[in-house]
Parts: sequence; structure tokens; C-alpha cells
Amino acid sequence: MKIISNIKTALGKLSFRTGVIVMLMCIPFYILSFAQMLLPISAGAKGVLWVVLFGLAKTCQYGGLTILGAEGVKRLKAWFKRKKNVETVKEPAE
Repeated sequence: MKIISNIKTALGKLSFRTGVIVMLMCIPFYILSFAQMLLPISAGAKGVLWVVLFGLAKTCQYGGLTILGAEGVKRLKAWFKRKKNVETVKEPAE
């Protein structure tokens, strides 16, 4: 358990920007994990690729959440709310 708490502490020291970048890295891994099904390779190789790529996606997702923490997630939600409100205000009235 000490190892896990050490990892959490180390990740928690990283910046907000790093957390967002790590979170965004999960998107290509999710896409690749399902896109590789279109490759002309054996089912066993597809299964291995899916497990590896999906695992990387989940690792990036949870790693990014750990880096961001609760306050970082609140900050991201507030940013998306502001962006949505600005877009609705800019639309011309008809």
C-alpha cells in the first residue's frame, strides 16, 4: 500500500496541464483499440492488441484523473460550462 500512496503523491505533484494532456492521450488509445479490429490479422493478435491498447487508454484516463485530482476536475467542468455559455451567447438571434 505504501507503493500506491507514493505513486499517488508523485502524480499529484504534476501540473494541471500535464493532467489534461494525459487525459487527452486516452482518446487515441480508445480509437486505436477498436480501429485495430479492421486489420487483416488473426483473432488472437486482435485480442492481444485490444487488451494492450484498451489498457493503455484506461491507464491514461485514471492517471490523468489522479494527476488532476478533485479540484482539477472541478476546474475542467467550469471551463466546459464557460465555453458552452459563450457559444450560446454568440449565436445570432433570428
